[in-house]
Amino acid sequence: MDSVFTRIIHGEIPCFKIAETQDSIAFLDIRPLSKGHTLVVPKREVDRLFDLPADQFKSLWAFGQIVAKAIEAKISCNRVGVAVLGFEVTHAHVHLVPLRSEGDLNFALPKLQLSDDEMLEIADSISREYEIMIKKKIYL
Repeated sequence: MDSVFTRIIHGEIPCFKIAETQDSIAFLDIRPLSKGHTLVVPKREVDRLFDLPADQFKSLWAFGQIVAKAIEAKISCNRVGVAVLGFEVTHAHVHLVPLRSEGDLNFALPKLQLSDDEMLEIADSISREYEIMIKKKIYL
């Protein structure tokens, strides 16, 4: 049976998409720790991140780097934190979480409840910044 992320990738479940490449997709976490909390997911369904083939692993992180820079440009934060857990969904994924302090990267904290309109506004803002960075190659 396909994971929930595979179903999102195939368009069976909607998401607040930020960006997509041939091998990866980035979309907002629907249970975010902070505004702009994004999941970066390989399109290949594999449970453990380190089981990805080397080329797809490198591609995922390069994609995630650009997404993180777009998040930093559009979301008020001190930095973007990274977490790899994989307990909730057995499909490898990376959390990019806008942080104001170290304590913000705590998955035991209550999750934000944002409206669909607010999620769409956040996703669109980050997505536009991502596209600008790709066109101008300013992520290097």
